[in-house]
Order: sequence, then structure tokens, then C-alpha cells
Amino acid sequence: MDKIECIRIFVETAKLNSFTATANKLDMTQSAVSKKIAWLENDLGITLFQRNSRKISLTHAGKDYLSYCSRLLEEMSTIESKLKRETESVEGEIKISAPSAFATTLLSEPLQAFIERHPGIRVNLSVDDRIVNLNDHNIDIAIRASKLKDSGLKARFLFNNKIQYVASPNYLSKFGQPEHPKDLSQHQCLTYSLMNPANEWRFANKDRQSTSVKVNQIFTSDSPEMLLTMARQGLGVVALPDWMSNEFVEKGELTRILESWSNNYLPMYAVYHASDYLPQRIRVFIDFLVERLSPTDN
Repeated sequence: MDKIECIRIFVETAKLNSFTATANKLDMTQSAVSKKIAWLENDLGITLFQRNSRKISLTHAGKDYLSYCSRLLEEMSTIESKLKRETESVEGEIKISAPSAFATTLLSEPLQAFIERHPGIRVNLSVDDRIVNLNDHNIDIAIRASKLKDSGLKARFLFNNKIQYVASPNYLSKFGQPEHPKDLSQHQCLTYSLMNPANEWRFANKDRQSTSVKVNQIFTSDSPEMLLTMARQGLGVVALPDWMSNEFVEKGELTRILESWSNNYLPMYAVYHASDYLPQRIRVFIDFLVERLSPTDN
């Protein structure tokens, strides 16, 4: 038996003070109304109505229960309307998890533009380079740079991270320029500690032939921004996505090396819950992000 349905019938019956009137209003039989009320009374273990041959009336317990049920149905209606409105309109909170460098370099401007376009939106951004569980952290959308595994989640492709190998001119003047990935075993390398293993770098040449090299790891960090800073200061060679290093290459602070091997890509995705009832704000934001970040040549 549907208890919520029984509660609705009980509230209606209490308002009309008649099983017959309730049956007529709800297009039910009087017997069906009586059975629903009787089931509810049996479930609660209390009598809700005093019955006689001519009329019914609420018991003292019935009056207390009516007060509670009226509030319950009103609050339920309010919440259902709010949820339905959020499903159909672009408003409410979006909780996003994104890597730190991506958030500050590529995400800030699209976020501002989206919020300005949709004033009813609130964004809660968590910056975390680790892969977070969307359910455990109550995240709506996670930005991930990785080869995706089958996790029951959905994903939209954003763009490919093109990995570049760079070092400062000062470093290269001291240690020379590597001509082949294997030369990195003799160079000072700055590695990203969240990669596993951090000291094993993968390369692909122009013919897409892959090779992996164990590099001479002298500094490691879970912060791409820190790796970039240390490379600019001349500490060693670092592998970074082009959107992090391009600015400093153009300024002359960093130099691209192993360019014939710099064709390794790591896809970036927006990952979200698989649901037939995904709120409209989530759908619209993901579409917006894909439009803003997907290059035309991909």
C-alpha cells in the first residue's frame, strides 16, 4: 500500500468530513477510501476517525496527525516544485572538481561568462589534482585529464592536452639539449608525483610510435604550477600541457625540446553522473564548457 497516497486521502477526508464526498472528489469508490483509511490506521496503530451511521469525526490523535500530514504534504509539494524547476531551468548550485592548473588557467574565464549569462547559478569549485569520487564528495561535474575507465559515469570530451617538454635557456646552456628521450636519464627532470610511476615518461614520435623512458627524477611535486616555476628558474626539464607552457615559451623563459617526440596527448573530459533526470543547469553548463574549450581542429 502506498502510504503517501493514504495520507493524501486521509487529509482530504478530514477536510470534507465524509468518505462519500472524498470518493466523489477523487473519483474513487467509497469502499476504496475506507480501505485506505483503515490501512493507515492499522499501520499507525491509532484510530483517526470516530465513525457512526450518520457522520465521521476526527479523534484527538487524528487531529494531531492531520496537522502533521498537512505540513508534510505542503513541504513535499514545495520541494517537488523546487526540484522540478531546477530540472527545467538554469538555476541553483553546480559543484565542480577541477585540477588546480586547469582551474586557474582555463576554467576561470568560462566560469565567469557562464555565471554572468545565468544569474540564478551558484558555482562551488573544489580545486583538487587527485581523482575524487563524485558520490563521496557530492560533486556534479569533475574535470579529468586521463584515459577513462568504465565507472558507470558519463563523460564529455573537452580537448586533448598536448604534452610539451621544456626547460629554461639557462638550464640548456649548462647541461645541453637532449636529442632523444633516452638522453633524459642524464638530465635533471621535474616530475608530477600524482602520475604513477612519476619518473616514467611516455613519448610518441611523428609516426605515433611510442616509447617510455625512466628519467632522472631530481624534483617531484603534486603541483603543476610548482613544476612550472622550478623549470622557469632553471632547475631542469619538465613535461607540461601546452596551455601551461606556451606563454613562457613565447616570452623566451622556456625552450621546447624533443619537439619531434612531443606528440603525446592526454584527453581532458567533463565527467558527471549518468542520469535520465540530470538537472538542466548541469546539461547547459557542460554544453557551454564543450563549446568554449573544444578547439575547432580536434
